[in-house]
Amino acid sequence: MTALLAASLSCLMILTALLSGVFGMAGGLILIGVLLVIMPLPQAMVLHAVTQMASNGWRAVLWWRHIEWRIAAASVAGSVIAVGLWSIWLYVPDKAVALLLLGISPFIVRAIPASVLPKTLGPGQMFVGSAICMMLMLVAGVTGPLLDTLFLRSSLDRRRIIATKAACQLFSHGLKLVYFAALIDQAGSVEPWFLAIAVASSMLGTSLGKLLLEKLSDTQFRLWSNRIITVIATYYVGYGLVLMTRIV
Repeated sequence: MTALLAASLSCLMILTALLSGVFGMAGGLILIGVLLVIMPLPQAMVLHAVTQMASNGWRAVLWWRHIEWRIAAASVAGSVIAVGLWSIWLYVPDKAVALLLLGISPFIVRAIPASVLPKTLGPGQMFVGSAICMMLMLVAGVTGPLLDTLFLRSSLDRRRIIATKAACQLFSHGLKLVYFAALIDQAGSVEPWFLAIAVASSMLGTSLGKLLLEKLSDTQFRLWSNRIITVIATYYVGYGLVLMTRIV
């Protein structure tokens, strides 16, 4: 980890945490995409987990009055079950597969009709959704597009979406950190001094994002969230296919 790389990643973490602070999404997608390009997957997953725990944890603190605790508890239960099942396999994909999975997940959810995936988000839906999301996180590093779509389909306002999703993802990223830092054979590690920088950068970006979120309406929040997901997911599908076909 050179000084130049550390400074560049710190700036990126501030910007991605700011983006997540406004929309509750997309920042983690951008960050993991960059990390997967510049370092091995286990190390990328460890660093991403730490930054996302800091970002989501601080966001949950800032918005704690708006957290839907029953939904958050169901998410924790689903995530624990998923990690227990996935730990039997301990599968770690290559970068091409991880990027492709990142990209296609939101399109799959959008294609599911309302009769199958209703526009509600109670504990039951969150339990099943979080179990699936946790499995995707252990493969691709994030659940962003999938979990975001579940929240956006609900009737929750933007503050409750941001707060509840932050509480859910604080725990799920903690499980991901345990999985990639201790459970798998090729466990990843990152220098402690840079982990401290990553945490500080994520908290700074999250605080700035809170200020911007207050200026958005719920309609603007949903509109731009869906647009951002589409752009990022399309890029990851394309990049994953490029790597898979060995064009570059």
